[in-house]
Amino acid sequence: QVQLVESGGGLVQAGGSLRLSCAASGRTFRRYAMGWFRQAPGKEREFVATISWSGGSTYYTNSVKGRFTISRDNAKNTVYLQMNSLKPEDTAVYYCAARQGAAGTGGNEYDYWGQGTQVTVSS
Repeated sequence: QVQLVESGGGLVQAGGSLRLSCAASGRTFRRYAMGWFRQAPGKEREFVATISWSGGSTYYTNSVKGRFTISRDNAKNTVYLQMNSLKPEDTAVYYCAARQGAAGTGGNEYDYWGQGTQVTVSS
């Protein structure tokens, strides 16, 4: 069992930056791949970024490539999402997720989810 808690969300102007954190507890000795997803009001949850347990492999959705960076610090049991050059379209609740296996882009592939943190980007 893995518990995930996101933090770092907030209100930021377009062009600004935020860094989200996801702290994991429980069976963190397992080699979980991690992912970030987001959901805007009235829309389905969408994939944002994923990272392998070692941090050696990452993958991003096209809309955030070059702006967002996913990373992890296994010693701290924490995964991060650095978000730069934020746009109003990035406004959403951002969720951290974990799966025991390879990094994946589908939400149904993940076993554990955090409660989410709100990111709002103003014009």
